[in-house]
Amino acid sequence: MQTIADIIKKRRSIYPHQYNDEKVSKKEIQKLLEAANWAPTHRKTEPWRYKVLEGKSKTKFSAFVGSLYLKSADKPSKFKQRKIIDKFQKSSAVIAICLQRDLKESVPEWEEVAAVAMSVQNMWLLATEMQIGCYWSSPKMIKDFGEFFDFKEGEKCLGLLYLGKTDEEWPEGERQTSIDEKIEFFD
Repeated sequence: MQTIADIIKKRRSIYPHQYNDEKVSKKEIQKLLEAANWAPTHRKTEPWRYKVLEGKSKTKFSAFVGSLYLKSADKPSKFKQRKIIDKFQKSSAVIAICLQRDLKESVPEWEEVAAVAMSVQNMWLLATEMQIGCYWSSPKMIKDFGEFFDFKEGEKCLGLLYLGKTDEEWPEGERQTSIDEKIEFFD
């Protein structure tokens, strides 16, 4: 049986080009989102919001993002646009990672961003245990996603989490430096 420490060390980005055709089921996605909902949150603001794209909505969103790329890139290329769209098509599902800002601003925004990131980490760790590949991307044109999604006041997108199953061997993790080089103890 894997421990949480094992799963933390095993968690990796698994990219859409590594996904196979096996679907991540709605039941599996729901399980991931339930884990996400148990992240720490200051003042219980629970700022995470998720928009799950599958099937036709994923196809429509991929076309929207591809079009945004062509409008916003300094030197747009059809090849790069095709690559962007392919990431969506190769994924079983794509989850828009959103932040719903506490309109009373009872906590600093960075704390709510951190809570959303911890929520995603919960999802990602469970996905690792379930052998579901994930990849978090925050494209440049993310600021324009409100044109597609009906964001509420104070809501914005922080990234996209691509999901898929893979036949490839899970990559080994590595760190550039030991934790000992990153800590100081004070008595």
